[in-house]
This record gives sequence, structure tokens and C-alpha cells, in this order.
Amino acid sequence: MIKGKFIDNLPKVYGIYTGGFIGFIILMAIAEQMGMTAKAIGIAFVVFTIAIYAIIGWLSRTLQMDAYYVAGRQVPTVFNGMATAADWMSGASFVAMAGGIYFKGYGYMALLVGWTGGYILVSTLLAPYLRKFGCYTVPDFVGTRYGGNAARLSAVLVLTVASFTYVTAQINATGTIASVALDIPFKLAVYGGLASILLCSMLGGMRAVTWTQVAQYIVLIIAYLLPVFWISSKMGAGFFPHLMLGDEVARIAELEAQFGLGTIKNSAADLATVPKGLAGITKAHSSVNGTNWGFISLAICMMAGTASLPHVMMRYFTTPSVKSARRSVAWSLLFIFILYSTAPMLATLSKLSLIDPTLSTGIIGKSIAEVQAIDWYQNWNQANLMFVSDFNGNGTLELNEFFMGGKAVVLATPEIAGLPYVISGLVAAGGMAAAMSTADGLILAIANALSHDLYYKIIDPKAEAAKRLIVARVLLVISGFAGATIAAMGIQGILGSVIWAFDFAMSGLFFPLVLGVWWKRANGPGAVAGMLLGLAAGTWYLIWVRTGGAGFWGITQLTFGIFGSLVSLVSMVVVSLLTKAPDRATQDMIDELRIPSGKTVLGKQH
Repeated sequence: MIKGKFIDNLPKVYGIYTGGFIGFIILMAIAEQMGMTAKAIGIAFVVFTIAIYAIIGWLSRTLQMDAYYVAGRQVPTVFNGMATAADWMSGASFVAMAGGIYFKGYGYMALLVGWTGGYILVSTLLAPYLRKFGCYTVPDFVGTRYGGNAARLSAVLVLTVASFTYVTAQINATGTIASVALDIPFKLAVYGGLASILLCSMLGGMRAVTWTQVAQYIVLIIAYLLPVFWISSKMGAGFFPHLMLGDEVARIAELEAQFGLGTIKNSAADLATVPKGLAGITKAHSSVNGTNWGFISLAICMMAGTASLPHVMMRYFTTPSVKSARRSVAWSLLFIFILYSTAPMLATLSKLSLIDPTLSTGIIGKSIAEVQAIDWYQNWNQANLMFVSDFNGNGTLELNEFFMGGKAVVLATPEIAGLPYVISGLVAAGGMAAAMSTADGLILAIANALSHDLYYKIIDPKAEAAKRLIVARVLLVISGFAGATIAAMGIQGILGSVIWAFDFAMSGLFFPLVLGVWWKRANGPGAVAGMLLGLAAGTWYLIWVRTGGAGFWGITQLTFGIFGSLVSLVSMVVVSLLTKAPDRATQDMIDELRIPSGKTVLGKQH
């Protein structure tokens, strides 16, 4: 029996929750053996998990400003680490990252290097100091540090662009998974996913999002690890596959050479018959994607972007102290590493299960008709995520004749490997948890910035708490609906949109945030110039390259944040030096900010 406050019983509460979820998985496994259909299992997993999140959101409802914006600054270190990990490991991490490695080779490990390395920057440069500042939002810090509404509005603009780009990818992932699990049209699934996301966040703000994200982390990590360990054991790679990764990659290299990877080219006419969004295996699994600079530049963008994304920074505003914020970063890294270290193995096992002829799951070398008759192929072909075609007319499936959507690498692998369908349902629930947890944080970041920094700080500074919360919730719904509308259009893939979001954040916010803590001479005009010109430069470069521009310095559409941030840095330094230095009070505030101990710079209510 649980006694006392919820906050004091977190280990027990989430221990019971974890046991209950495992019990539900076992119950579904039994139901499958008794004849429960795959569709019914998928629906049960999605409905059950979303219902739990909605209940947590309802129970966490609040009318208190501090609780809504920063969860009352009461979140214990370990649980904030779990919530941060869930917030961070989006649909891109869960669904798309392994697909990137599958199709493009280990060059996509730059994402893992950058995303994890970014937390070093967060820990050393920003998180403890922003927590010491005592702000509600990232624009709150920018506006107070640099003074004036221009800096605050500029930060709101950059935050909105980066977060909105990011959230469309998460709602896209939610819709993709829901459409497959529930067998409903993609657009309907997108708006259904949005409704689920809003249920978790609208009434309780950051408090509701925090406790929901802890629950979502438990679901997504079980869903990601269990299939990998099971498939690895079944394929003879050992129960702990990470230790055998090198051997499995070497096996794939042998098979790729055997099947003529790189020697057989598909014609433009052949590729024109492949459904949009599907890709073939065009690069060796063990190869590095692009040049060394391509790898390094992508990693740099992901690192700086990590330290610039507002929804990440917001998580460290919820801890009780500066010290706990720093510790929370370490816990975040641990919980994130558990999944990230597994993604390369998942991509490897997925590819091996399809191309190894010694495995019962291998399809390369089988007849086209035989492959087309396989249940899992028919299911995923119907979902427009798999396609085969006999380009050379020999009736046998070649390596260059199988195409798959990147999202299917994670979602379809359990089914391909012959695992019980309950595992596929579990993976769908995990993917939903990953996408929803990040979408919750992003939509909240946008709505909180607009309500607190635009409405309250600029439009109506005398607004009462109740009115502020109403505005925040209305903006939450509007932001979510706008993101769902863009996601339903399918303009960009999940992984591409996520990378763009990091570049946008890096272009406009990285140096204004870092220099705001570490350079007392930085002033308001410099910060405004850095944010606006950096964002504009990065956006221009992206559009230029996307419309056929050659680019320069080896910077691509995935690394335009390097160009944008350089413009931001130069603009900020030059303008700051050419204009008046901050007053003594501001410089003293920066000195106080860098001292780990002591009271927050801002008061509790601001």
C-alpha cells in the first residue's frame, strides 16, 4: 500500500507500473496463443498504453503556475533523467535511426556520437547555469539576460521554428505507427495521435508531461531491447548481441560481396516503379556514409543542436537544485545510451535476417512469387513500406530488387524474424511512447514560450494565473493541430525533419545561450543579431541546397547549422563590441549565475 505524497513514493509507483506492464505483455502473449488476432493485439497495446498516459495526465492536472511550467521544481534526479531520456529519444531515435544505419551504413553513427556528445555540452556549458537562473523557458532566460523584448521575441521565433520542425516529425511517427497498428488511414492516425499527445499534457503542463514521460521511457526501452535480445538469441548471435556486433557486420560484408552489392545498378526506369519513400540497400553496411568531414560535420551539428533545443533545456528547470540538474544530465546520458548502443545491433540483425540464406527468414535468392506470398511481406506491402520487383526477369529476388521504408526496419523486424505477434504489438507501443513523449515536450515548449514570453511578458503583464494557464492550453492545442496538419502532408521524412530541427536550433540559439552565460560583454543587440541572422543564414543555405545549389565547405542540407551558427557567432560578437556593454547589474547577475550554490537569480514567480 502506498502512503504519503506521490513524489515520495516514485520508486514504488513506477515499480508497480512496470510490473503491471510486463503482466499485460504476458496476458497478450497468452491471448495470442488462444487465437487473438494480430490486429486486436495491436489495438490492445496502443489503447492500453495511451489510456495509462491519459490517466497520468489527468491525475497530474494543476492550476499552479510553478507546477505547470516547471513541475514545481521537485523532480528527483533519477526520474528526471528517465523523463529527459524519453523526451529526447523521439520517433527518430526509436523508429528511424536504425533504418538510417540499415540503408546508409555506419556513417549514420554520427547521429549517435553527436546526440550523446551533446549532453557533455549541456552538462558543462548550460544546464546547471540555466537552472541557477530560475527561468520558466529558454526565451525567459534570453529575455532577462539580454534585456528588452527584442531578444525575447527573437528567442521565441527560433524556438518555434526549431521545435515546430521537430514536432511534425514526431506526430508523423505517431501517425505511422498508429496507422499500421490500428489499420487506419495515415491522416486519420496523425490526428488521433495528436489527440493522445494533448491528453498527456494539456491539463498538467510540465508536471503531467514529466510523470507521463517516465512511464513512456519504461515502455519504449522494454519494447526496444526485448526484440533485439530475442532475435539475437534465435539467430545464434548470443543473448547479449552487442558483444558479437563485429562478427555479424563481417558476415553481412561477406553476403553483400556474394550478392554483388555495388556491381549491379538499377536503371532510372526500374527505380521509377518503386513507390515513393522506399529505399534499397545501396551502401555497404560497414561503410562510412560520405567523407570524414561529412561524418564530423553531422556529429558537430547534432552536438550543438542538442545543447540548443529548448525542450531539452526545459527538463533541467524541473530539478530541485543546480547540483541535481548536473546529476540529472548524467542519468539522462545513461538512460539514452542503453537504447543508442542497441540501435546499430538492431539494424545489423534486421539486415542479416533478410539476406542470410542460412536463416529461415532470408529472402534473397528465393523466388519472387515465394517472397510475395509471405504474410509479413503482404502486411507491410499493403502499408506501403515494402516492395519487390523482378527487374532482370529471372524470377529470383536479387539484393537490388528489395525495397523497404526506413520506418519498417524497427517496426517489421520482429515479424520478419518470426517472433510472436505480441512482440510487434509491443514495438508499436514503444514507438508510440517514444514519439508521444518527445511531441509532448516540444508542443509544451512552443506553447509555454508563446504564453509566458509573448503573451504574459509582452502583451498582458498583469494577466492573472488562471488566464495565463487558459492561454497556455489554447496555444498548446493550436500548436499541436498545426504540427499535425504539416505532418499529414508528408513533406519530409522523420529523420530528415529531426536533423533540420537541430540545425535550426544550432543556427539561432547555440551561441546566444552559451555566450549569455560565459561572455559578460555579450549584449542585447548582439544577441538579437546572432539569433535572427543565424536563423536567416541557416534557412537560406537549406533552401539554396534543396533547390539545386552546390553548397560550399562540404556543408549539406543536413549540416546547414554549421553555416548558420558561424554567421550567428560573428554577428553576435561584432555587434556586441560595436554597441554599449551591458550594465553593471547585468554583469553582476552573470557572475552570480556561474556560482553553483545559492538562491536562484530570479524569484519563484516571474
